[in-house]
Amino acid sequence: MDRDVYGSLLADGALDRLSGVAAVDTALLITDFEDPAHTTALASAEVLFTHWGCPPLTGPALQRMPRLRAVVHAAGSVKQHITDAVWQRGIVVSTAAQANAQPVAEYTLAAILFANKRVLESAQSYRTLRNGTAPLKSATGLGNYQRTVGIVGASRIGRLVIELLRPFDLTVLVYDPHLDPEEARELGAETVGLDELTRRGDVVSLHAPQLPQTHQMFGRRRLGLLGDGATLINTARGTLVDTEALTRELVSGRIYAVIDVTDPEVLPADSPLYDLPNVLLTPHIAGSLGHELGRMADAAIAELARYARGLPFRHAVDPGTLTRSA
Repeated sequence: MDRDVYGSLLADGALDRLSGVAAVDTALLITDFEDPAHTTALASAEVLFTHWGCPPLTGPALQRMPRLRAVVHAAGSVKQHITDAVWQRGIVVSTAAQANAQPVAEYTLAAILFANKRVLESAQSYRTLRNGTAPLKSATGLGNYQRTVGIVGASRIGRLVIELLRPFDLTVLVYDPHLDPEEARELGAETVGLDELTRRGDVVSLHAPQLPQTHQMFGRRRLGLLGDGATLINTARGTLVDTEALTRELVSGRIYAVIDVTDPEVLPADSPLYDLPNVLLTPHIAGSLGHELGRMADAAIAELARYARGLPFRHAVDPGTLTRSA
């Protein structure tokens, strides 16, 4: 993993807990599998405990790890470092993606509830007027009661968002080509086509993976299907949205947006999205940060404990699903 994440991930006693389930050199951090200084350690390693910044596990890298049997990833997606060579060797892989889904879903829930309540707009108006006037108090359509929320992608995060929305008086729509309508009903949502979801949603929240078929799935035409005053939330990947087309819509003031990920990842300094009153723009903070890294570390350590007891991983990665998952 990257050196700058090591201290945060394994803080608050996590290193001690890790040492309780495995023989581990807690002072050893490997950032380069080709470094000769790590030859002995890699040759004896049975499990790799990985996180953001892990180098790719290529064929040549794996040749340096003849005893490797498992990779426990204390983060979400494994696509950056797990290669076909890992699966060909029969190495099992676990991910803490479920643990990382929790803060993203929480961020999304807050964004949905605040969007329908027009909290951002109300706060800006109050800051400007400073006289206690509530111009939005009687605004038509304001509030969460009987509003419609569209969830794009029944991913780990998408499903968790639907679960978190259960206590509220909302209609929840979901689009996912791999989701059965009966399963959607059990989740508490109605399956619809993507265009229908976009038209009907007072809030549309994106939780689809970054794949060739999802690239700019919200382009000029589909963004135009959003109703006036609707809110688009993106905590998934910036490439799911055509940034230029979204910027035009937002500059017009027709729709609102809560954007945590962009394409490019950091917008140019002159992007109007930084200053628009109908946009809440955050710098990719929805996922695990700070103390939330501990949840992923604990999840990964729990997986390692299962491995030590000869049990299968609870959150094993299925290589067959990687072509349609994050």
